[in-house]
Amino acid sequence: MRTPPPSLKGRALRLLSQREHSRAELARKLARHVQDGDDLAAVLDDLQAKDFISEQRVAESVVHQRAGRMGLMRIRQELQAKGLSGEAVEQALAPLQGTELERAGELWRRKFAEPPADAAARARQMRFLMARGFSGEVASRVLRMADREGA
Repeated sequence: MRTPPPSLKGRALRLLSQREHSRAELARKLARHVQDGDDLAAVLDDLQAKDFISEQRVAESVVHQRAGRMGLMRIRQELQAKGLSGEAVEQALAPLQGTELERAGELWRRKFAEPPADAAARARQMRFLMARGFSGEVASRVLRMADREGA
């Protein structure tokens, strides 16, 4: 005798036990498991009413995990992809704005440790920082500071 598949709520709780998920993420992941008589919106409403789903916790979790390795643009993109509201995204990113240059500099030091020797190395280091979501201006400032410290 086969055991019945888990309910939508059971699946949602299992996903939430692994990490924080936004409502949009859960809806996307659970949509393929909806069967006749299931009401996905009602399940998500119930979980949100019981505070199992929280935009703020999702945003805080992403920022905590990514801030040391990524810039504002990349973190913003990830939060938006999770379906968070613009207001929640901006609130989560506000504390990081003042530390963008410092975080980029620390990431650069961990990866390179010495100023670029030529234009090709400079371009590679700029691409490295920009691919991680730091602006071109921040990447340029990090490399200028490295040049001054190394000179």
